[in-house]
Amino acid sequence: MKRNKIFNPQGNDNVQNRTIIKGDITGLFNLNAVKYPWAKPMYQVMIGNFWVPEKVGGLADDATMYRNLSAAEQRAYKGIISFLTFLDSLQTVNLPHFSDYITSSEVNLLLSIQSFQEAIHSQSYTTILETVVEPQERDAIYYFWRDDKVLLKRNEYIGQIYQDFHNDPNDKNFFKALIGNYLLESLYFYNGFAFFDNLVYASKMTATGRMISYIRRDELTHVVLFANILREIKNEFPQMYDEKLIIEMFGEAVTQEITWTNHIIGNNVPGITEKTTENYTQWLANTRLERLQLPPLYKEVVTNPYKHLEAMAENNSEKTNFFESTVTNYTQSSSMQGSWDF
Repeated sequence: MKRNKIFNPQGNDNVQNRTIIKGDITGLFNLNAVKYPWAKPMYQVMIGNFWVPEKVGGLADDATMYRNLSAAEQRAYKGIISFLTFLDSLQTVNLPHFSDYITSSEVNLLLSIQSFQEAIHSQSYTTILETVVEPQERDAIYYFWRDDKVLLKRNEYIGQIYQDFHNDPNDKNFFKALIGNYLLESLYFYNGFAFFDNLVYASKMTATGRMISYIRRDELTHVVLFANILREIKNEFPQMYDEKLIIEMFGEAVTQEITWTNHIIGNNVPGITEKTTENYTQWLANTRLERLQLPPLYKEVVTNPYKHLEAMAENNSEKTNFFESTVTNYTQSSSMQGSWDF
């Protein structure tokens, strides 16, 4: 694969010649002529979801609540924050490199917004740690993966996929990195999110939970974005599309997610068990595969064991009590109908 030129006067930006990758573009963002109809509404939603962690109040109360958590809850809280911080750090660094090989200006635009959002997420975890956790603990949380073999293995798996593509940007490594992006956004975060939802359900760490909800709202748009990219690859470059590799990587991701969650939470936090972790991860994998129009990997798993937490996951609804008035402050999508502009 060839990296996009920054300036290519001989390029062709015509919609009929445009492809998701391997196109010959000028470098101009011509957003009046777009090939992929899903890009415009996605842009509207992603911009409408704008938020900053400084505007999410209540973390000082969480600092008090944190001291009253059990030792198991504190360990899980710190370990999951460490994992989420690492994942979003990887995404912030990797997405611009990934975008260098996308030859659709409307999709490049979405990836740029995602990169910004991932940086906001990293800042959010920093804000949480600065407010909730004692200063002497913070470095140990950031670098928890250096001493924890289970977390290190997880980080190495996704990190190496990205590094392989960076070192050798061929078709196979690109497609594998694309699946890695989809898995990271659609599967790797979500047992961590469920842990914070579970705390909020028990009236604990409510400000952290509110910030996590804004993060999850962003991540759900990233899931849709990468599902759409994968579908366009299948349509335009079927020789690159490897369904067997998708299934194989999903199976590995599910195993790692269950192993990590049982390692950091296990049966030690009320409301979460090793069994619910297994069922939830497998159920979630099935839903993410369905979005790619692929059959379920775990046919026997058909229900979400955290059904009682679903209201907290309905992030885009202004009716969700969990968001109260703050969701209205951040959501601007209603002012953006019918145009790329505000």
